[in-house]
Amino acid sequence: MSGADRFGPDDESAGEKHEDLEGHEEREEYGGYEEHGGYDAYDAYGGPEGDEKNAEVEPVQNEQGDRGSGGPGGPDDGRGPDEGRLRIPPPRTSVEDTGLPLPEPAGPAPGAAPLALEHPVLKSLLGAWALAACSAEETAAVEEHLGDCGSCADEARRLREAVGLLHPPEPLDLDPGLRTRVLAGCLDRRPPRIPVPDWAHAYDAETARLDALLQDFGDAEWHAPVRLRWFDGAATASRRTTVAGVIAHLLAVDGLVATALGLDDPVAGLPAGRTASPGSRTEAYWQASHFPPTRSVRTPWRGQSHDIVRTVSFTGGSAGKLAVSYGSTSDGAEIALPLRDAMLDRAFECWVHAEDIAEAVDYPYDPPSPRHLHRMIDLAARMLPVALAERRRAGLAAPGRGRHLVPAGAPGRSLRLEIEGLGGGEWMIPLDSPAATTSPDHEVAHVALDGVEFCRLAAGHVPPEEAAAGQVGDREAIRDVLLAAASLSRM
Repeated sequence: MSGADRFGPDDESAGEKHEDLEGHEEREEYGGYEEHGGYDAYDAYGGPEGDEKNAEVEPVQNEQGDRGSGGPGGPDDGRGPDEGRLRIPPPRTSVEDTGLPLPEPAGPAPGAAPLALEHPVLKSLLGAWALAACSAEETAAVEEHLGDCGSCADEARRLREAVGLLHPPEPLDLDPGLRTRVLAGCLDRRPPRIPVPDWAHAYDAETARLDALLQDFGDAEWHAPVRLRWFDGAATASRRTTVAGVIAHLLAVDGLVATALGLDDPVAGLPAGRTASPGSRTEAYWQASHFPPTRSVRTPWRGQSHDIVRTVSFTGGSAGKLAVSYGSTSDGAEIALPLRDAMLDRAFECWVHAEDIAEAVDYPYDPPSPRHLHRMIDLAARMLPVALAERRRAGLAAPGRGRHLVPAGAPGRSLRLEIEGLGGGEWMIPLDSPAATTSPDHEVAHVALDGVEFCRLAAGHVPPEEAAAGQVGDREAIRDVLLAAASLSRM
């Protein structure tokens, strides 16, 4: 097509335009959006109503004014009326989006004989085979050869192991011990001016891990249902709430430690009788809220945990013996823990409820580090004699047949509690009195449990009769100790 045909005989700049457009015939042949009617022409050529609009779009007129003569699609080019029109092909559809079964991977033709390759050639292909870089025919030949040649089979195994070292599996989640290693490296280079007491490290770590789990939660996750479980002394009890409700529960109970340190109480303003024990504090906080807890509860909870760690750090660790009240028993005796043990108790509950939250949103959650897990187990083992004595006073446990309670300081029956796995150890539990002395000579039973299993038993998540425990000795004493461990739990 000449420049005059394109621009018309009266266009004085036709020659210049023809020179400028030299080499771009294909682009000028089809023209831009404006030449073919703008976006309406685009719809006619490739839109969903193309078949209806194609009849309405007129081709470009030539200098004689007739339609399409001498041009593509005209009556003189020997093509049909629709062959010369520009059409934009539709997007290609992936087979994954069609719902149809995926095609089978290419392989050797059925019944085809494998490649007949010499031993040196097959041996040279072992590296490519280990990297899955062989063709289907070569792979079949190599694998058939490996069944007959022992030396090549050994070499192939070593190469596959080497490939596994080159590409180790890397999970999306960070290593749980990464934070501890980074902080340890930083503190080795420059010790802190105000260090966190050693007995507060577990609480600091567990609150940080739970906060990291919460940071990417959307509204759906915050309102996911969670069932809190504990052992009420006779059977498993539960309470239904949400992820936000669990954080509100931690906020309310952590307030016991906060008030002991002189910090603000999150349930301040409510009657004192309703804020004495952990369970009553939680119920009071939930009922005082005008609306169910939402993601906004994360900010005060995290701020309170930071304030607690900061405050105990400024005390220089001297506040470790400060008493933290946990309410009273059924007979009116006050339940109190020293601050160092209360911080371990709060770290333990933070981990347990973090597992409840992770289970609700179907997300994996690892146990604490072995050092922190050992301290949590040690606290539970030290609380077992008191829990056993309380159950005995309530008529839920009794000393062995023909035995009587012994005075404080006197030797009595003992149970060896062996905790296996990381963070484990051995503890001698007095059975006849919390203040009785223990001795291997008075050992009447031996119980062995996994560390995480024991913690879940103490949290009320595992019924005592279902605890995977190795048992030797006095069955009644073992049952009483397992029940006492489960009774350490609360909402």
